Amino acid sequence: MKTIFLALALLATGAHAAANPDATPCDGVDEDKQTLDCSVYNRDTAVRLLGENFKNLEDRVNTQYGANKAEANEFVTKLKAAEDAWKKLRDADCEVEVFPAKKGTREFDIGQNDCIARTSDERSEYLESILQAE
Repeated sequence: MKTIFLALALLATGAHAAANPDATPCDGVDEDKQTLDCSVYNRDTAVRLLGENFKNLEDRVNTQYGANKAEANEFVTKLKAAEDAWKKLRDADCEVEVFPAKKGTREFDIGQNDCIARTSDERSEYLESILQAE
């Protein structure tokens, strides 16, 4: 009898996820595995948004400096260098933030993912603010 209820519960959960395309691994987190999955999802979403915002900034640079390609290219080169330096700083700061957790542990992975998500969201907001019409 328990097996039937378990099978029905799993089937209902799967049907709910299929019926709700906006469902994320962060919906109804109540166990460690889900916490890790949620942290990975949040990290990946934030990093993807960061890339989109960087691309949007490059587009704004090319639009606003379109008449002067050399200046646009110089600006984009500086942006890319700054973004590379920022990513290294983000990763190093996040390792400090999760210390003393050891790499490869669940605690480290969740903390690192959460830190990368949070700081990437902050950086995305900063990139969105550059070259915005006032």
